[in-house]
This record gives sequence, C-alpha cells and structure tokens, in this order.
Amino acid sequence: MKKFFFVVTVALFSHLAVAADTEVEQVSKTLQELMPAAKPDSIKPAPIPGLYEAVYGSQVIYMTKDGRFMIEGDVYDVQKRTNLTEAVRTSGRAKALASLDKEQLIVFRPKDKETKFVITAFTDIDCGYCRKLHSEIKQYNDLGIEVRYAAFPRSGLQTPSYFKAVSVWCAKDRNNAMTVAKGGAKLEELQKLAQVENNKSCKDAIANQLNTAREVGVTGTPSLFTESGQIIPGYVPAERLIKMLTDANQS
Repeated sequence: MKKFFFVVTVALFSHLAVAADTEVEQVSKTLQELMPAAKPDSIKPAPIPGLYEAVYGSQVIYMTKDGRFMIEGDVYDVQKRTNLTEAVRTSGRAKALASLDKEQLIVFRPKDKETKFVITAFTDIDCGYCRKLHSEIKQYNDLGIEVRYAAFPRSGLQTPSYFKAVSVWCAKDRNNAMTVAKGGAKLEELQKLAQVENNKSCKDAIANQLNTAREVGVTGTPSLFTESGQIIPGYVPAERLIKMLTDANQS
C-alpha cells in the first residue's frame, strides 16, 4: 500500500512539473512575440494563483498561464500590507546599479568621517534642483552620506547638456569639474578644463549610465537610489535624507 501511494505521489508531482514547464514555455513564447528584443531575467509563478511573473530588470509583468492576458501593475498583499511588485522592482534596480562601473562615477565621499550610507544620484548638469543638491554636497558628506554621481542628460545624447556632461566626465579632476559645472559654467568654459587625451571612454560611460538610468526607471533629475535599489525621486535636503536612510535601514 505504501509503495502504491509513493508511485502515485511521484506520478502526480511529475505531471504538475510537466504542466508548469508547458505554461512557462507558453508565457515565454508570448513575451518573445511581444518583445523580441528583450530577454526576461526570470519567469516564475506569481503570488496570485494562475498568473506568472516575468521580470525585465526593474520592470515586472504578470501574465496568465495560457499567455492570453497580460497585466502591468502592482500586486499588494493586503494581510501583510506590502507591495510585492515594488519589492521585485527594488531588487532589479539594485542589480542594475551594482553593474555600474564605479570608476566611471563621480564620487563625493565623507572626509575624516565614517561613510554611513551610499546613494547613486542620476544628475543633469543644467537641472536646477541638481545644482541645489550639489551646493549642499558638504552637508551630505558631513552626515556620512557618500554621493555617487551618474550622468543623465535629460535632453539626450548630442545635446548641450550632454556635451557639458562629456566635458565633466572627461576632465582630469572630475570632482572639481562637476562643482564648476554645477556653478553654472558655460560649455565653452567647461571645455577649457584639462581633458583626458581620449574622450571615447567617458562618452561610453555616459551612454552606459543613460541606459542604466532608463533600466531603473529614471524619468527626471535628480533621482537618488540607495544600494538596496530604493528610489528617492527629486531633491531631498541632507537632514531629511539621513533620516529617511536611517529609518529605512532600521525597518
């Protein structure tokens, strides 16, 4: 009798596994038809029975197992009062941010103080609130916040803001160039700063950072991100930011 139940149990699980594989294949096929240029990071059963969750970086898509219906939106666990979709997005953003070349970011570190938190700030040279944030960079550093700048010229490539960013990222002293640029320097002034001999590497860095910005959902500047992938849109004063980071770290 025990052997009979064992055989039946194994057969049942094998059937379920085959059915699940078939469903994943169908979902994958539909997504491939809809987005042939994109490859999902994962496809797995969603928290809601009957749906599958497909993850593309920080983008989350839900689809019925037959591949007929697709849903974009947030899934909440009402009992736990948590946004399950945002948790997946946050994880995707963290991976994308971790892939950034740290040598190509412009970093302002606390001096003679412990670094308590690290934020990545996607910035535009001509953005007013980006300039306000940078004018208070010492306050952030004094509170133990390390600021890593990534380029996000909002007007896109081959525009005045982009060429200003190129001048900053190609400068030998990029931190000083960033401060000069945030002070309102014109393009001609920035181009006179000491430059590296080959500017292809810094142009590539800006293009890569733009791609990462789009991947993590940046639509405006400044956009701040914690190492865990949490997004903090817009300018936030130093005292308020340190409280937000501390509270998030303790939750």
